[in-house]
Amino acid sequence: MKKQQPEIEVSNLTLGYGDFILMKDISFQVNKGDVFIIMGASGGGKSTLLKALTGLLQPFSGQICIGGTDFTAATPQQRNEIMQHCGILYQSGALFSSMTLAENIALPLQRYTNYSARLIKELVSLKLALVGLTGFEDFYPSEISGGMNKRAGLARALALDPKIVYFDEPSAGLDPISSKLLDDLILDINHSLGTTIVVVTHELDSIFTIGSNSIFLDADTKSIAGYGNPKELLKTTANPKLREFLTRGGEKNA
Repeated sequence: MKKQQPEIEVSNLTLGYGDFILMKDISFQVNKGDVFIIMGASGGGKSTLLKALTGLLQPFSGQICIGGTDFTAATPQQRNEIMQHCGILYQSGALFSSMTLAENIALPLQRYTNYSARLIKELVSLKLALVGLTGFEDFYPSEISGGMNKRAGLARALALDPKIVYFDEPSAGLDPISSKLLDDLILDINHSLGTTIVVVTHELDSIFTIGSNSIFLDADTKSIAGYGNPKELLKTTANPKLREFLTRGGEKNA
């Protein structure tokens, strides 16, 4: 059996704000090519963990290694270099409202590469095509739907061909059809590009549809109460909180 290669390694990580500890001594691994789900009830630390993984929050203690490099101990310049190989899709899409979709997607290419204007234009069109938005280059975010904004935000996250893409509640604010289309797109990108995906979500349909691995954060114990493929966790877990979460308080999904 081929040994899985880690893209992200988290060791004995403790997170919180001020004197308040949210998570204590948690450890897990995200392998290359994973669609890794960070799940748990509201207030359990999902978004806080994502902030630590993306360098927006310094842990109290512990280590985060990305691509074999100690991210927590890295200098600001080193962190910036690591994050150039990562993309982030925020809940709202976080597009600049005064810029067209093409201008939004071109921005990281203009900032971090020496590509010509012609090549950048071609790459922008390619990224928009990848998310099903061919022909929308000159539209502004206010002129398209919420689901299209999320896809445009994903195109921008993919601009620099990242090894890892982080998603913060990607289905938030979307109708079920748009949510499914986004799930399908995440899987397409994962399968076709081999991109490692990390998703913060509490949406069961998405968790079971796209997740190849996962952790469940327990706010009460400040620890990881489940670690593995979501479907397998549903079959095997003896943890009542995790079972309740994965069945929404019933056994219809079991």
